[in-house]
Amino acid sequence: MISDSNHIKKLSYAKCIDISKKVRWDIENDVIKGRQFDLTKKFLPDGISKAGQFEFLNDREKISLSQVQGRTYANMFGFVERFIVAKVLELTSNHWLGDQAALEAMVRFCDEELKHQELFRRIDQMMAGVMPDGYRFLFDPNEVAAAVLSKSTWAVMALILEIELFTREHYKQSIEPDNELSDLYKDIFLFHWMEETTHAMIDELEWPLVDEKLTQEERDKAVTDVIDLVTDVDGILKAQSESDTAYFAKINDRQFSEDQVAQIRKGVHQAYRWQYIFSGVQHPRFVAMLCKLTTEEQRARINDALSLLRK
Repeated sequence: MISDSNHIKKLSYAKCIDISKKVRWDIENDVIKGRQFDLTKKFLPDGISKAGQFEFLNDREKISLSQVQGRTYANMFGFVERFIVAKVLELTSNHWLGDQAALEAMVRFCDEELKHQELFRRIDQMMAGVMPDGYRFLFDPNEVAAAVLSKSTWAVMALILEIELFTREHYKQSIEPDNELSDLYKDIFLFHWMEETTHAMIDELEWPLVDEKLTQEERDKAVTDVIDLVTDVDGILKAQSESDTAYFAKINDRQFSEDQVAQIRKGVHQAYRWQYIFSGVQHPRFVAMLCKLTTEEQRARINDALSLLRK
């Protein structure tokens, strides 16, 4: 079990409000600033895209693959933030007539996520203006959000925390240090990361409050919901990786063999699994929270489900 008690002790809604006020930014004036995407540069770094694994791709093709994945990466954030806002707005009702600092922190959280959705819609439009036609993001955010929100709040909060944590991890470990990325793309995730800092903190405050209200039987069912959500997410990733691979193969100058396309498809799916599932569930803060809220048997069930995705 990984302990992070010092981090937990430092959590407070008031601190989240203070950080939110300090880092507040504007889409046009602070992020985009009249710029366009530079297609000579990577969007996602190799540490996230895993494009370096394809030895038969030349440097230009690896840049192209990073751009295709980078467009999906931006769309995935705009897409998951739809259900994040809905769930956090629902949880604000617990504080309407109580802790007003908690209420303000969560309202700020929702306001920031709505802004992020607007940012990522704008980014996709800008990418569409410079990238070749034919890219498709396959999933409707409202339909997926409705499916996610049909699960228990406990399970949804687990998914939200996992997302918020990998968002920050990806930026600090891979995006920030890479000087070969598109400046605009890099800035998008700098500003996104700045506001996501408090979101994970609020998740860590709210998920235990949800947990306190559950019986052991309800929590056990919630663990099943988490497993179902992970399986559903992987289905989304598989379908999008197939679409992205087909688009990538279409827009590049040379024709790839069937075996090469199959390798790219498999590698992109594996990269997406790491991006959206494993880099979050393996994060020390997620592991610590899961250990705090579940039994050993429940964690074993989750780990068994995850092990199937590693094959």
